[in-house]
Amino acid sequence: MSLGLGIDTGGTYTDAALYDFSCQEVLGKAKSLTTRDDLSIGISKAIAHMGSERLSEVELVSVSSTLATNSIVEGKGCRVALLVIGRDYDRSIPVDVIGRVAGGHTLSGDQAEPLDEEAAESFIRQYAGVVDAFAISSFLSVRNPEHEDRVKNIVKEVCSKPVVCGHELSSSLGFNERTLTTVMNARLIPIIADLMESVKKVLAEMGIEAPMMIVKGDGSMMGEAVALQRPVETILSGPASSLTGAKMLTGKDDAIVVDMGGTTTDIGILRQGHPRLDPEGALIGGRRTRVLAADISTSGIGGDSRFVVNGNKLILTPLRVIPLCIGASQHPDLVDRLKKAAARVSRFTPESMDIDNVIQDVEFFVLLKDGADVSLSENDKAFLRLLQEGPHSLLEANEVLGIHQFSFNVKKMEGMGLITRMGLTPTDLLHAEGSYAEYCAEASRIALDQQAKRMGASSEDFLSIAKTMVLEKLSIELLRKLVYEETGKEAEGAVAFDLLGKTITGAMGKDYSCSLSLNKPIIGIGAPIGAYFPTIAERFSTELLLPEHAEVGNAVGAITGSVVEKMNILIKPKTGMGTAEDPPCTLFSTLEKRDFASVSEAAEYAVKVGSEHVGRMARVAGADSVEITVENHDRKFGFGQEYDGEALLEKHILVTAVGKPRQFYAGGACR
Repeated sequence: MSLGLGIDTGGTYTDAALYDFSCQEVLGKAKSLTTRDDLSIGISKAIAHMGSERLSEVELVSVSSTLATNSIVEGKGCRVALLVIGRDYDRSIPVDVIGRVAGGHTLSGDQAEPLDEEAAESFIRQYAGVVDAFAISSFLSVRNPEHEDRVKNIVKEVCSKPVVCGHELSSSLGFNERTLTTVMNARLIPIIADLMESVKKVLAEMGIEAPMMIVKGDGSMMGEAVALQRPVETILSGPASSLTGAKMLTGKDDAIVVDMGGTTTDIGILRQGHPRLDPEGALIGGRRTRVLAADISTSGIGGDSRFVVNGNKLILTPLRVIPLCIGASQHPDLVDRLKKAAARVSRFTPESMDIDNVIQDVEFFVLLKDGADVSLSENDKAFLRLLQEGPHSLLEANEVLGIHQFSFNVKKMEGMGLITRMGLTPTDLLHAEGSYAEYCAEASRIALDQQAKRMGASSEDFLSIAKTMVLEKLSIELLRKLVYEETGKEAEGAVAFDLLGKTITGAMGKDYSCSLSLNKPIIGIGAPIGAYFPTIAERFSTELLLPEHAEVGNAVGAITGSVVEKMNILIKPKTGMGTAEDPPCTLFSTLEKRDFASVSEAAEYAVKVGSEHVGRMARVAGADSVEITVENHDRKFGFGQEYDGEALLEKHILVTAVGKPRQFYAGGACR
């Protein structure tokens, strides 16, 4: 028998599933809270809670995670210096340090202007001791990567910090999107490295000797060495695994898959048994990347999303916090401190205040890292020292330290991963109403009563308003995804949002109302799904499937994928030569730019080199028995019937290597 261990490390829970490849059955499963300060603790508990005596038989371990996606949604990650070459970046994602030097190329791959190596080296030396990684993005590097490669070598000569180049991650045009992807990749390097080291540590402690794979955002697998080079490809890793897991657990080929976790809710579509890939790249938090991934809509709504009362308004934000019910289970004295906070007269805050700066009496902060190597104000350093004693609210810190609560730069410390907060969440709503009682429900009730009082509402009304807010936000995200699937466009404009709003709320307008029925079932994955989606499925007149093992669906999906490596090679005829029978041309790939005497010669070379490259990459990623496929796509311009001819504009050759991980089906029959 061949056994595999699937692990999914999410923002809130870490799931584990022991899977029998021969019988295609889940033999064991367990969940544990993700321990962000030391991931190995949560991973170890999840595996141990399965109680299986057969872990020594595991021959393959595969890991999926929402850590990359969550880090982007929450704006977290390591410190990155971005150096752009030949063009300014539109700053669609914040960067710690940014610089620009002369250089770059044209569409034909020719040098637009010489690379200013002196300026590049000066920038690198200036910030080598300040940041954790470098991101390099040159204009049209996908047509000629020489400037990015040269700057990468300079970084290696100057320091040992990780360095990422845009052309290594994407062969698509789109400078800003490629730059965004490069920055994301650099930010995620320590996060994925920490995850892999944590898994390896636990496997060693438990005596599990098996190769480890990481799930990519398209649902396929890669080896740990590749994951360290391209961690950005793990964006949507967890949600992609949920699609694979949904298919495995239900046998459904066509369905809407909704994975509701602690930090995000992810929605994808299964079509003919496979997740549809987004050719434009993953869309995360409203930002388009150049990462090939399952076409999944990710929104910052989950069981751990932060509720904020600001003035007389209740707001549900995408910031992930520790639910108070969980916090109080870990820190029993929190209940008495919540009672004390609830007895205070809350200060009024204007509704115009930035939501990140609105202080909640029932929120407490927890130390994740000491920040010894980070530049902080003396006030912030004092706050971190205080948190070494245990969780504190800002008001408690004010009382102990004599520093005004608004003097702490909480947003900066959260963004750098030094602290996190405990607060009121959708998970607390379920505990307060009694529909879910795994943790300390008393803490949830105290906080809910206090926030209701602050908003000027009864506790019953507050609970109803808050749950309706969660339901409506989940419903609008589901509808937006389906509209995009149907039309290829985002729903925009007052008319569209009026129709969506009436559909979701059932509100009666002056002259019309709206209803909608879905022609696919919804498959629910994740622990909180049963609390909210029965109502949503009923509203949309469709079936909700909650399969056995749905709570660990991601872990099941993680262990049942394949290794896939792709390379897209572009061949363009020389200017004005497209009408020739076999014109001279230029080949562009992530490896090189090269001229050929004919398209046929270039195509033959592309297939040979591309097959060798993706085959090698697939084997490095852990695949065995690799199968290579080649697709040719020509883009031509026709002159019409009158002239009976056409011109070749460009040829795209997509070379793909597919293989199952080694040991995937090793072993015997079921027992």
